[in-house]
Amino acid sequence: MATNKKENIKETDKETAVVKSRSEALKVPFIDMTGKKIPIEALKEIPEEAAAFYQFIPLAKRENVLEIGMVNPDDLRAKEALRFIVRRRELKSKVYIIAPTDFKKVLKQYRSLRGEVQKALKELKKELVKEEKVRPAGEKVEEMAKKIVTEAPITKIVAVILRHAIEGGASDVHIEATEEKIKVRFRVDGILYIGLLLPKEIQPAVVARVKILASLKIDETRIPQDGRFHTVIAGKRIDFRVSTLPTASGEKVVMRVLDPETGLRNFEQIGLRGYNLNTLESATKKMFGMILLTGPTGSGKTTTLYAILNKLNKEGVNIISLEDPVEYFIEGVNQSQIRPEIEYTFASGLRHVLRQDPDIIMVGEIRDEETAALAIHAALTGHIVLSTLHTNNAIGVIPRLVDMGIGPFLLPPSLNVAIAQRLARRLCAHCKKEVIASPKASVMLEEELEKVSPVHKKEFAWKKPFKIYQAAGCKFCGNKGSRDRIAFFEMLAMTPQMENIINTSLTESKIKEESHRQGMITMKQDGVSKVLQGLVSFEEMLRVVEE
Repeated sequence: MATNKKENIKETDKETAVVKSRSEALKVPFIDMTGKKIPIEALKEIPEEAAAFYQFIPLAKRENVLEIGMVNPDDLRAKEALRFIVRRRELKSKVYIIAPTDFKKVLKQYRSLRGEVQKALKELKKELVKEEKVRPAGEKVEEMAKKIVTEAPITKIVAVILRHAIEGGASDVHIEATEEKIKVRFRVDGILYIGLLLPKEIQPAVVARVKILASLKIDETRIPQDGRFHTVIAGKRIDFRVSTLPTASGEKVVMRVLDPETGLRNFEQIGLRGYNLNTLESATKKMFGMILLTGPTGSGKTTTLYAILNKLNKEGVNIISLEDPVEYFIEGVNQSQIRPEIEYTFASGLRHVLRQDPDIIMVGEIRDEETAALAIHAALTGHIVLSTLHTNNAIGVIPRLVDMGIGPFLLPPSLNVAIAQRLARRLCAHCKKEVIASPKASVMLEEELEKVSPVHKKEFAWKKPFKIYQAAGCKFCGNKGSRDRIAFFEMLAMTPQMENIINTSLTESKIKEESHRQGMITMKQDGVSKVLQGLVSFEEMLRVVEE
């Protein structure tokens, strides 16, 4: 036994000597990891899969510098991957060379979502056994579970779920009770994935823990409840919007993840380019008038509104928003949440806002005639008004406002631009590959490109054979082939010709003719453009524009 220990020490010494020699040759400092434990906060900065694949690990995080231990600092692929990771996190890196043995030891410090939860469940079982021994006769298991809701096991389980949602880029977390299990699902890039299955008996405790965080009534399980809480994960403040719903199998919880880094974006990040970008920027430069966004629920309208607000947010203007609910807090914007239960609606709120000397007003949604009339009035009296409306496309905005009782003559001086949008899954930059489009896809792409207005022929100057992109999936995108989302847009601007149509012969066909004359890029054409740029797949574009 002693002989084996001596041999191991000799092997370690040899390895250390080799690594030190490489350190001098590569001019990369060596660090001995013997007996050192990496802080969990540092491990969170690099996914376990990436660390294992590229053989580098985070050692420590000091302010905005991430210290990295690499087995092969001269590996070009590893260097490129590291550069991508630290740039995405807006950090700088300091690289050390480490021994392969040390690397393997540190890699074991990573714990997967299931591993952490399983450990917490084991601790919970011990707690339940203790409680069972002292539980008064007749007390229900659900009541017992609520008693220990603040104990470490349940707290850990919920904390791990929240952290995994952030690290995985999820927009929503669903905690659903079935007859036998609790199903935890994460919505990533618009699609729900099962992330975890938990024992049914801990469902009351998990729900109660979330309710405590969101300051909801723990003992009220008969009616839906809404709340909100925030926590700090990996040094970032993240807000969670909570909704509970009673179901036949138990209460369901949905948590919307409100991460400012993903929710607050600029025009380029949400997918605005070329003509659409110029059209919106022109509208934001006007001193008054409405910018209306339209699209189904979950199409990214709120994200676009926040991007516009960020663009307009300057020291010399007074911006007030009416929202339901307030999703992201923006420094410098006066954000107010409407409360219909106490008759504080978009319409009543808008009346009060107009007395607050605003320059820019954001109204979360125009839902009724009264709100529409007040928004039009605000736009006519020297205010920039941002809002959303439910129609199928940009062309439908004008007829919809008329249907809501707005006089057609009021629209030309008040409406600057109508914007429709949809969200598509963006291809993973790491695993996407260029391929030649199939004959069927080529025909469709060519037909759509021919419909583009002559104004944009240069912008849409792709020629056969068309090259598109596909992604098989990799470690960076969780083998999904997509990472993040991007929007398809179409924009209809107000022009003298459009004013004439509205005042004389208002029909959707006439509006469509004018939209083509002014060079509107349709949503499908914008999608085709993004397919040929390699931002989305051909199949994803068809799914979005033909839904």
